[in-house]
Formats: sequence, C-alpha cells, structure tokens
Amino acid sequence: MNTEPASPRAFPGAYLRGAGAEARRERAFDLVLPALVSGEDASGKRFEERTDISSISAQEVLFRLRTRLIIGSRLAIHLDVPRTLILEKPLRLFLSGSVVSARADDGRGHRQNVAARLDRTYRLITNS
Repeated sequence: MNTEPASPRAFPGAYLRGAGAEARRERAFDLVLPALVSGEDASGKRFEERTDISSISAQEVLFRLRTRLIIGSRLAIHLDVPRTLILEKPLRLFLSGSVVSARADDGRGHRQNVAARLDRTYRLITNS
C-alpha cells in the first residue's frame, strides 16, 4: 500500500488557482458582543469606553469608538460572551492588541471604525 501523499497531478482540478490564498485567510465571526476598550487616546490620555464589537477573528477585532485613536495605539479589550445553549455560563474574554486602522465613520464623524491586530495571549474567565 502506497502511503506517500498524492501529487496535484493525481487529482487534476482539485487544486484551483488562488485556493492557497483562500485557505490562509482568517475566519472572522460577524457578531455583536459588548466590550470595554481601554488604552491611550490620540493625545496620550488614558481612556475607557464601552462599545460593541462587530467582527472578531483569531487575529483581528473590529469595533467603533468615540475616542480618537492613532495607528499603533495599544488597547486592552474586555468582551462579555453571553450564555448560550452550548455555553453553560457567560464568559469574560480579556484581549490586547494594537490599532491597525482607525477611520472616521461615514457622515457624522463622531465615531471611528477601528481595527485592532490581536496579541496571541488572552485570558478567559467565567462571568457569574
């Protein structure tokens, strides 16, 4: 019995152009979760603001803030994950990361759409 992996030629059509890039793409979850974001604003002052995240993956989180931020700002993000059918107890997830994008919201300009690259470390505790 041959245990060597099959070459792409053995299965023509199984390997599509660009499939490698798609496979490497990070899966994001578009959901709304309450969050508390803290760090330093654009003027260097400490801030803490409640918001909702709109999307999260293992590498990036998206949310809106009234506080003005600059690229590279370090943030602490505390997410409240509610109890579900699968999850018996609500959880609190502690994340940290750096701002990679901060753009004024269309029209009003009172809020920024923020994207933060997450650090690999996190802390997860039950929230009673």
